[in-house]
Amino acid sequence: MIHPTAIVDADAELDSDVEVGPYSVIASDVRIGCGTIIGPHVTIDRYTTIGEGCRVFQYAAIGAVPQALKYKGEKTYVTVGRGTTIREFVTIHRGTEFGGGVTAIGEENFLMAYTHVAHDCTTGRGVIFANAASLGGHIQVGDYATLGAFVAVHQFARIGDYAFIGAVSGVTKDIAPYVLASGSPRAELHGLNLVGLKRHHFEAETIRALKRAYRLLFRLGLTLNEAIERVVAEVDQVPEVVNLLNFIKSSERGITR
Repeated sequence: MIHPTAIVDADAELDSDVEVGPYSVIASDVRIGCGTIIGPHVTIDRYTTIGEGCRVFQYAAIGAVPQALKYKGEKTYVTVGRGTTIREFVTIHRGTEFGGGVTAIGEENFLMAYTHVAHDCTTGRGVIFANAASLGGHIQVGDYATLGAFVAVHQFARIGDYAFIGAVSGVTKDIAPYVLASGSPRAELHGLNLVGLKRHHFEAETIRALKRAYRLLFRLGLTLNEAIERVVAEVDQVPEVVNLLNFIKSSERGITR
């Protein structure tokens, strides 16, 4: 059902059971999947694709041109994965040509009110953004990561799988998978995200291996190379430990320790 006050461009493609609330504006070159509900006063700009079963609340703005001085009007995109919830006043900006061209929100994300996702960011499955969490450009957020309220992440940083960042934290370097981090102006590590790991039914053996790896990597004062060598030699190489090591080895911005 499309409310009679909504403005939907003739070139937008909406599945037959999409709902659009009063005074919402949907531009051309927009695609919206079945079962998605668009609330009142929502703006969805060009080149945006929203998957099935999403919910977009009032005053959200999706697909606006990026806040990037290098952007010159090129055709770039936003994609929102299936089952994602976007709450009030969330802003998600299109990608840039120099950043890959796509801002991609993964499946089953939950973006609480006033979240901002800048150009060329990507998120994995099941990511949670609490109120007013903000991503600068070119940021990668892994599966099932959680960002607390008012977290600010510097451009080009990465957040690993199942990481948890406490409220009012500033993230300037990469945050490894499976860890807890918080602090202002710069986040520091505070152990493994044990609550999150248990909620997601990680095996006890896996958690023990991650604890050993965490101690070697972040608590003994070793150089990063020394710590990696010891983790490889002394810790069971379960998939999660391998993921942790690969994330650290591939860091370009540096790892929060």
